[in-house]
Amino acid sequence: MEKKKVVVLFGGCSSEYEVSLQSAYGVISHINREKYEVLYIGLHRTTGQWFWYQGDPDRIARDTWYQSGLCTPVYIPTDRSVQGLYYEQNGTFRVLKIHKVLPILHGKNGEDGTVQGALTLAGIPVAGCDLLSSALCMDKEMAHRVVAGAGVLIPASVLLRKPYEVLQVWADGKKIGYPLFVKPVRAGSSFGITLVRTEEELVPALEQAFEHDNMVIMEERIDGREVGCAVIGTDRLLVGEADEIQLSEGFFDYTEKYSLKTSQIHVPARVDSETAGRIRQTAKTIYHVLGCKGFARVDLFLTDDGRLYFNEVNTIPGFTEHSRFPNMMKAAGHSFEEIVDRILAEEV
Repeated sequence: MEKKKVVVLFGGCSSEYEVSLQSAYGVISHINREKYEVLYIGLHRTTGQWFWYQGDPDRIARDTWYQSGLCTPVYIPTDRSVQGLYYEQNGTFRVLKIHKVLPILHGKNGEDGTVQGALTLAGIPVAGCDLLSSALCMDKEMAHRVVAGAGVLIPASVLLRKPYEVLQVWADGKKIGYPLFVKPVRAGSSFGITLVRTEEELVPALEQAFEHDNMVIMEERIDGREVGCAVIGTDRLLVGEADEIQLSEGFFDYTEKYSLKTSQIHVPARVDSETAGRIRQTAKTIYHVLGCKGFARVDLFLTDDGRLYFNEVNTIPGFTEHSRFPNMMKAAGHSFEEIVDRILAEEV
């Protein structure tokens, strides 16, 4: 029986390039090689050029894949009948046939629907969320609006574009109440996010956020614990155990996400069974209403009085051995190999 050719897509023009390499290596290390022939395609960090990398996957984790001399440029066709990528060999364009692409790209130019749209136009099946759900989940403002329409609680927020009036943002900040969050609307891994405690900190935080996006939100800080839930599937969903982030101070920023210097992640979350069930059910509701498919991680806030507020959806969550998504699934009895196999088996 012929093995299906699966592409793991990694890298990209994103501030989360390094995280993508580690996640891709995690996925590559747990794919069933008896069922799939795995191809590695990396997106150059600055140019965005796509390369078919044919070397040792360890070099991906070490970020030396591009310097290996084992990279062949590949190109997305405009002809859907090709069902693969073009590459040049001995002066002739050939086709690298592909059954499915699994994008392990974090942040802009990968998790935001751009790559999903390009591959869909080329007629190449993509595992995971499609163009619309990827773009919608990447946009914090629009995702919150849609989820609120389904009856899920969301933090109060104000959307800003430049130019903005300082007096008006001070008034909006006072209305929301301090401390509050300032966030780029479309960025991942907490880049550009600031926890603002005073009015004097507000404008510098806005300027920092605008370095990452041309739209920024000022958002109410929900006084509670951050919990999350891993979800796999489209119609029939496989849901992992809810987890809980325990912080000593501040918020779960980029440093904490990838070092856990002052925080801990509890899997399962330290909640009773009824609350755990509500977290899973709310995650499924959000997953469906945002049109997610394949896999995603839904993040929520749980207040001391039991209310659940929507935070965000990561349509391509981290996939390292220490990442939340595989560990939530592991706590529910599903190995890393099983969840990768389940994701690749999903119909597109």
